[in-house]
This record gives sequence, structure tokens and C-alpha cells, in this order.
Amino acid sequence: MTESEAPVEVVDCVGMQCPLPVIKIAQAMKGRDPGQLLELLATDPGVEPDMQAWTRRTKNELVGINKDGDVFHVLVRKGG
Repeated sequence: MTESEAPVEVVDCVGMQCPLPVIKIAQAMKGRDPGQLLELLATDPGVEPDMQAWTRRTKNELVGINKDGDVFHVLVRKGG
């Protein structure tokens, strides 16, 4: 990831269970411009299928999901 692609916001949902990570990222996206990148941190294993479904439904882009220890790092780009 280049410096210009660094997330403009990190939404920390570590320890939160579904549906809170989806709710929190949706709230964070509301104030963002199309194309901006946000990172969601979550420990709920359900975050992966939840974010895949949410991005499809909302036309946002799921850039990637990586797991570091118990924490999922989810990159989402605001759709146009």
C-alpha cells in the first residue's frame, strides 16, 4: 500500500460482536468522500462474510481482509 492509499480512518471494533463492526464502518463511511479508504479492526470471525455481504449491498469496495493474530484488518474503499 502506498502512502497515498493509507486509510483516512481506522475503525477499532476489537472485542465487538456482529453486527457492531458493520454498523460502525457504515457510520464511518457516511462522512467520507468516494474513493477514500478506511480500515476496520475486528476480532469477530464473522466479520469476513459480513463485510463481503455489506460491501456488495452498499456498492463499497472490499479492498482486502488480512488477519494478524486474532485481529482482522479489513480495508474498504468508499464507493461512488
